[in-house]
Amino acid sequence: MQTLSEIRTLLNERGLRPRRSLGQNFLVDHNLLKQLVDASGAGDNDLVLEVGPGTGTMTEEILDRGCRVIACELDTDLCSLLRDHFETRPNFTLIEGDCLASKRSLSPVLIEALGDEPFRLVANLPYGAGTPLLLALMTQHPACESVHVTLQKEVGERLLAEPGTDAYGSISIIAQVSMDLRCVKTLDPGCFWPRPKVDSMMVSGQRKQTNEIDLVKLAQMCQTLFTQRRKQVGRACANLGLTLPEGIDPSMRVNELSAEVAIGLSLAQSV
Repeated sequence: MQTLSEIRTLLNERGLRPRRSLGQNFLVDHNLLKQLVDASGAGDNDLVLEVGPGTGTMTEEILDRGCRVIACELDTDLCSLLRDHFETRPNFTLIEGDCLASKRSLSPVLIEALGDEPFRLVANLPYGAGTPLLLALMTQHPACESVHVTLQKEVGERLLAEPGTDAYGSISIIAQVSMDLRCVKTLDPGCFWPRPKVDSMMVSGQRKQTNEIDLVKLAQMCQTLFTQRRKQVGRACANLGLTLPEGIDPSMRVNELSAEVAIGLSLAQSV
């Protein structure tokens, strides 16, 4: 794995510095990098998606475990570095550009590269990409069998939040319906270079079986409902033209909806 000194040298040789505008905070703690890859269980010939590979520190670890890596990097300069660094590694594919076509969908180029094969997301995610990327993968790409990522602690807390808490929202419901998620570790800024201004969280999870649930429809309904998160469910549904099925307490607040109740509410809209 690349040391911090080696990362600095790679960048300095090209006149580069980490770009805060792109959320470039490189995870430089080798033990934590290995812990994240260990959590993924990725091994021989597994397909791994890495978003925001940076200089390729974790990429090296994943490739050394026999995986095939599709790495997506937005920074043109880092793409040039990565091509040079991994030009002799046949199991490395680089996609240059944004991993997202919009806030709700993956880049068509990335979708084509992944194909229909099952894959795992293993990444130290740029802070700005975390929520939209995970939402797109959870709702639209069932071939994404698991996610193992570092992201902003606030986002991790939203993924794992309980109903009725301040962090609870539509992404909490989608995450908990589609994935069995857990917090692996909370990371302080000193684990990264440059040091971010906030703490981070390492989150790992396996996909659940959700064949009977339209996750895209559920996400759209939850996002709409949570624009009125403090209102009673009955009043919010009336305001939004949604059908409130029997068995759901209309006096419950929107931010108190459990994942199970939200699924029932979503199913009622197609009746």
